[in-house]
Amino acid sequence: MSLTADQTVDALSAAGEPTRLRLLSLLAAEELSVMEMSRILDQSQPRVSRHLKLLTDAGLIERFPDGARVYYRLSHDAPARRLVDTVLDLLEDNAGEADHRRLDEVRQEREHAAAAYFEQVAPQWDKLRSLYVSETAVEAALERAAGPGPFDRVVDLGTGSGRMLTLFGKKAKMAVGLDLSQNMLNIARANVSRAGLDKIELRHGDIFATRLPAQSADLVIVHQVLHYLVDPAAAVAEAARLVSPGGRLLIVDFAPHDFEHMRETHQHRRLGFADAEIGAWLDDAGLTGFAPIALRPDKEGLTVTIWTAERPAAQVRKTA
Repeated sequence: MSLTADQTVDALSAAGEPTRLRLLSLLAAEELSVMEMSRILDQSQPRVSRHLKLLTDAGLIERFPDGARVYYRLSHDAPARRLVDTVLDLLEDNAGEADHRRLDEVRQEREHAAAAYFEQVAPQWDKLRSLYVSETAVEAALERAAGPGPFDRVVDLGTGSGRMLTLFGKKAKMAVGLDLSQNMLNIARANVSRAGLDKIELRHGDIFATRLPAQSADLVIVHQVLHYLVDPAAAVAEAARLVSPGGRLLIVDFAPHDFEHMRETHQHRRLGFADAEIGAWLDDAGLTGFAPIALRPDKEGLTVTIWTAERPAAQVRKTA
C-alpha cells in the first residue's frame, strides 16, 4: 500500500515544523508520554499536545492512553513509517542531539529508580507478586498453557526470584534465566539450589538484547515483566525471536487497569495490556496466538492475563 497524494501532502505538512520534527526524532527512539516529551523539549504540555495531535491526525504517530497518562509512538502503518524514516534521514547528523541527550537523562533516571526499587524489594518479591491474584492459580494455568513437556530448553526473561525456573526446571533438559538485578539473581540462585535443580544457568542479561541464539528455546517465559518496560513491544519481539519451530512463548501480565499508585509505589510504567495490543505484537513476530487466559481476583484488584503463542513448526530457522 502507499499514501494518496492528499495524504502525502498532509503528512509532509504535519512533519514540516521544527518542534514536530523534534518529536518525530524522539519517538523514533522509543515511545514516550506527553509529560516526558514536554520535559525534554522544555515546552508546556498543552503546546506539546497540540503538536502531537497534528502528527496523530496526519497518521504519522499513534496515541494510546494508559491509565491517567497518554503515550505516543511512531505509526505502525508501513507507508507512514517510511515517510517518517525518509524525513529523519534527511536531517543533519547532529540534528536533535541536545534532545537525545535529555532523553538519555530521562532514561537514566527511570533506570536508577527501577534498579533501586528492585534491589529494595528483592527479599519480599514473591510476596509482592502475590498481592492481587493467587500465584497458585496463575502457575496452574501456566503449566496448562505450556503443555506437559518435557522441554529441551526453557528461557525465563526477567527471572526475578527464579520462580518460573523452579516451576518448569524439572521438566527441562536445561534452562536459562536472565535478569538485570544482581540481587534478584542471587535470590534466584538460592531458590534454584534449594529446589535441587542443577541444569539451570542464571545470567545477568538484558531482555531487549539477550544475546541468545535465535529459535533456540522450545519454551520462553516473560512473567510479570512487560509493565516495567519502556518498550514492551521490543521485548516481545526479542522473546519471540528465541522461540524454536513448534515452541511456545508465554507472557504473563496485567490486563488494563487504573491503579495509578502502581507507578510511584512499584515503578510500573504501563498499567496493563489489552489483548489486541499483545496479539498484534505476537503476529508481527511471526507467532500464532491462542485465546488469552484471564485470571480475575476474588476481591477487588488486578486481573492477570496469560497470552500464549507458538511458532509454526514448518517455519525455517533463521540465523542468530
